[in-house]
Amino acid sequence: MSKTYTPREMLEKLISYNTVSDRSNLDLIRFAENYLDGLGVHSTLVPDGTGQKAALHAMIGPAVDGGVVLSAHTDVVPVAGQDWSQDPFEAWEADGRLYGRGSADMKGFAATVLAKVPDFLKSDLKKPIHIALSYDEEIGCFGVAPLIEDVLARGPKPSIAIVGEPTNMKVVTGQKGITVLRTTIRGHPVHSSLLHQGVSAISAAARLISWLDGKTAENKENADPNCPFEPPYTTLHCGTIEGGQAHNITAQHCTFETDIRLLPGEDALTWISAYRSFIETDVLPGMLEISKNCRIDVEVLANVPGLKEEIDGTAETIARRLTGDNSRTVVVYATEGGIFQNYGLSTVICGPGSIDQAHQPDEFIELVELDRCAAFLDGLLKDMSRKGS
Repeated sequence: MSKTYTPREMLEKLISYNTVSDRSNLDLIRFAENYLDGLGVHSTLVPDGTGQKAALHAMIGPAVDGGVVLSAHTDVVPVAGQDWSQDPFEAWEADGRLYGRGSADMKGFAATVLAKVPDFLKSDLKKPIHIALSYDEEIGCFGVAPLIEDVLARGPKPSIAIVGEPTNMKVVTGQKGITVLRTTIRGHPVHSSLLHQGVSAISAAARLISWLDGKTAENKENADPNCPFEPPYTTLHCGTIEGGQAHNITAQHCTFETDIRLLPGEDALTWISAYRSFIETDVLPGMLEISKNCRIDVEVLANVPGLKEEIDGTAETIARRLTGDNSRTVVVYATEGGIFQNYGLSTVICGPGSIDQAHQPDEFIELVELDRCAAFLDGLLKDMSRKGS
């Protein structure tokens, strides 16, 4: 029989595992696996290609379709370069807050869900509860799609997903998507006094970045005033750039990365196609006239769909009833919510803690938020234990 934990105790345990995205998360996953096994709950691991990371899913309740997924990612962002007052992987309490990396984003939800497993087991569930713990959310949401596919392939198939990102237990029904591109340009270097004989990769990059800025300006001009997002349009932004050898040489190389924040329902492939078309028709031909060695490559580093607001969505209806929150709330940061939705699950984002604490030094969660999340899960249990639920 596994030791039982309060949500706070479980959160302290999860914080103690350093699961920064460039590290393995297997110690945390094995702890969760052993904890669940000690309670008589079988879990399945879905490893990544390296074998250094894994997702976990488990089901509690009857083996029937229509259950609810409680989803959390296990990875956290780095602490390097941040001014922490104490060890970020050893939780500490002060003034009603629990501090530590991941306390808000989003081990608080994972901890509360895991701590409530004994209560799940005691309930007469009519539909199952699925626990889903993923990896690599922070670097592109790479770990959740294989996890969902494994859940759906094994069955039974859930119909609802609650993604427990920190929302102060408000019900979030929409999020922007994110697409990250890396553009690599090879020019033709010459002495800058012979500029007409060379091709500057930096100048080509400037044209492409201007195109991105121009599209953002067009989107702003044509924005729907009733759109609930802020800003209420898709943005295309160059975040990093590197290139050139010297002031008097036309740059042979330039690389920059682009962040596209898409309104839900917009197809990232449409933007990528338009971008590549501009390269092929407007930028690259002139470069090739000077040197056939010139080229422009575009690599998609991440592509996370947005979460669309659902009309009469089942997940929203349940979450609003349990929280009492009837406000319209959407977010511009990316989550795994849109991925669950794209696999056919009615999805909302709702979890303990504040997004203002995410990625910050001395990250914390108000302990009362864990209590509110536990009460939410208690209400969900009652709902799912009712006949005909």
